[in-house]
Amino acid sequence: MKILMVCLGNICRSPLAEGIMKTKLPESFFVDSAGTISMHEGKHPDSRSIKIAANHGIDISKQKSRPIVKSDFENFDKIYCMDIHVYQEVISRTNNEEYRQKVSLFLEAAGNHQNTEVPDPYWGDLNDFENVFQMLDEGCNTIARQLTHNI
Repeated sequence: MKILMVCLGNICRSPLAEGIMKTKLPESFFVDSAGTISMHEGKHPDSRSIKIAANHGIDISKQKSRPIVKSDFENFDKIYCMDIHVYQEVISRTNNEEYRQKVSLFLEAAGNHQNTEVPDPYWGDLNDFENVFQMLDEGCNTIARQLTHNI
């Protein structure tokens, strides 16, 4: 199974989500991340995301930002979006209903219906990045259980 985590620039939330999810799933799963914009293409994650992940024993320093592309709809089984704007942008890129069914809000898929958006910590401080890490970690636990339930 192939999973794609998507945020705006692919330097804060989705690299963290990718790194966390990789620690929770068997190696038979493929996890990647992308952004809806290409502004940071080829760049490593934000230094604060790298630091917070490292504080939890996860190395995301070698990841590189990339934009979501049309072939991602074909290649990935699940596409998790960090917020509503990202979700709307992603589904607007395909008219294929089968592909649209692969796309969901990350926290909604994780069963959190009170808060459906992972906040963008970019303009915040390390505490904001830690809070995002905790949200993603909890969500990844739930989603990983759902995905591996039938294995």
